[in-house]
Amino acid sequence: MLTYPNAKINLGLHIVEKRADGFHNIETIFYPIKGLRDILEIILSKNGKTTLTNTGLLIDTPESSNLCVKAWGLLNKDYAISPVDIYLHKQIPFGAGLGGGSADAAYSLMLLNGLFNLNLSIAALKEYALRLGSDCSFFMENKPILAKGRGERLENISLSLKGKYIAIIHPAIRVGTARAYAGAVPKPSDFSLITLPSLPLREWRLYLKNDFEESIFKAYPQIAEIKAKLYEKGAIYAAMSGSGSSVFGVFEELPDISKTFSNYHTYSGMLED
Repeated sequence: MLTYPNAKINLGLHIVEKRADGFHNIETIFYPIKGLRDILEIILSKNGKTTLTNTGLLIDTPESSNLCVKAWGLLNKDYAISPVDIYLHKQIPFGAGLGGGSADAAYSLMLLNGLFNLNLSIAALKEYALRLGSDCSFFMENKPILAKGRGERLENISLSLKGKYIAIIHPAIRVGTARAYAGAVPKPSDFSLITLPSLPLREWRLYLKNDFEESIFKAYPQIAEIKAKLYEKGAIYAAMSGSGSSVFGVFEELPDISKTFSNYHTYSGMLED
């Protein structure tokens, strides 16, 4: 079975408070980037054990730590499913704030659900997804959505950037989530993300903030420079996605970014809902 896990960006990211369990409550809008995708195939094992084959961007973590393998492990514990061979062609940069690993995990759960005829509901799959990552359950919806709590409390929002264009720039910098949160100061936001759809796109830069940017930009000025260059190229709105290090810009027309960002991993294309 073959599928194509897609990336996401964060439109605004407010770190509201630190929780008693050590996590943080956030508010953000997840927006799917369906043109930037990995390729994931899962088939019954040929040798009686679960394996992972990684091509494309090479993942530098042990196979046992991979979220696709962990997804199989969760379902195997409850349903004793057969071993599988997992083939993952990575095109979404990892450690980039684009949700690539979470997408792979969510799509693995859905593929395994179909492969073994488990007939799990979306609600049940979301519960498994949450055990793999705070934003994994978003990819079960895979539509623009307002997320709260750790990122698992999802609320519908009527927001569309369909027909606009996006450029995503990923420098050769990996920002750890723990490092990002360590530099952020939790505080209530004075802008409600639920009102974003009523705000003209050209005003987003006045109100829409990513709370990680202040400390990350100080630590990695190169990331701040990418954001500034996207505005120079004509972006209507630009921001770092998640805890970084990818930066995206939204444009009226497809931008020519090939020369400006020739040393970086880049993606550009038209946005969908």
